[in-house]
Amino acid sequence: MDFSYSENQKMVSQMVRDFADRHMRPHVMTWDESQEFPVEVFKKMGELGLMGVLVPEQYGGSGFGYFEYVTAIEELSKVDPSIGLSMAAHNSLCTGHILAFGTEEQKQKYLPKLATAEWIGAWGLTEPNTGSDAGNMRTVAVQEGDYWVINGAKNFITHGKSSNVCVLIARTSEPGAHRGATAFILEKGIPGFTHGRKENKLGMRASETTELILENVRVHKSQVLGEVGDGFVQSMKVLDGGRISIAALSLGIAVGAYEAALAYSQERQQFGKPISSFQGISFKLADMLTEIEASRWLIFNAADRKNKGLSVTKESAMAKLYASEVCVKVANEALQVFGGYGYTKDYPAEKFYRDAKLCTIGEGTSEIQKIVIAKQTFK
Repeated sequence: MDFSYSENQKMVSQMVRDFADRHMRPHVMTWDESQEFPVEVFKKMGELGLMGVLVPEQYGGSGFGYFEYVTAIEELSKVDPSIGLSMAAHNSLCTGHILAFGTEEQKQKYLPKLATAEWIGAWGLTEPNTGSDAGNMRTVAVQEGDYWVINGAKNFITHGKSSNVCVLIARTSEPGAHRGATAFILEKGIPGFTHGRKENKLGMRASETTELILENVRVHKSQVLGEVGDGFVQSMKVLDGGRISIAALSLGIAVGAYEAALAYSQERQQFGKPISSFQGISFKLADMLTEIEASRWLIFNAADRKNKGLSVTKESAMAKLYASEVCVKVANEALQVFGGYGYTKDYPAEKFYRDAKLCTIGEGTSEIQKIVIAKQTFK
């Protein structure tokens, strides 16, 4: 397979690199320290088409495929993984769910606003007591005539406060029932739909994470995504694509950490020569680069299958599992290369180290990825 960069990928890569250098790099630590979600940056990204990478042009998007998408996420994440994470969540989850399962009317109404970042999107599946066990969610929707009344709470929701629209999955049948959940499109501002506390996180601090609270929220039946009862099945398909984006996020962090460590090792002098010349350091860098390239091939393989409309359940899980674990390992080794300076906020190593860990947790832990891979292998 030829996974060399296409002209589109080269164009996207350069465009995002220039954007990140100009609009992100000077503010990374300010956003991190204050946990600021820089909405204005995402508006600028919308102008470049980065908030609707996969959305067809007829709905105001860029009309690109997964190769361009993962390239954009990688380049953003090399500078600030928080921005890469939020861009990915907006594209893959909220926007992607509507694109994949919405009616034509729903697509016409929401996709143009999401693709241009006029509206920021959120996606609500996880709950305080049901992470991977989504079949037993406690957020419940009960039908009353032409409306559904939703009560419950979601947590760890990216853009839970700042989003304008949210795709939310609620239980519409008995706990654990087959096809017992339904997806709804909720607009912010409807009575009873509010956000809760903002999480004070270890890393990814510029990517907003909050609770969502639903108290007798009335949603018209026209806001149901797909068929009633298909919400969980839809979510698993959405997560197949989402895991490719988290793998790309992981790749960007790993590349950013590696490049920082490489540059530092060539500048830092000990015993009269750069530390990169010592085997203990050069072998670390060699291992980093090798595992980064292996991650890239797994990601590109999943992206290729996704572009072709093939099943990616196993491939996306493999890419996400491997790339996220490599990401944590590379970030750890990069900090080690920096030594004591890596433990300070004067250098980028400590932030990559903090940001990396989420990649092995978000959109399914490493353990869940292994379950998915095993089930796909031995079914």
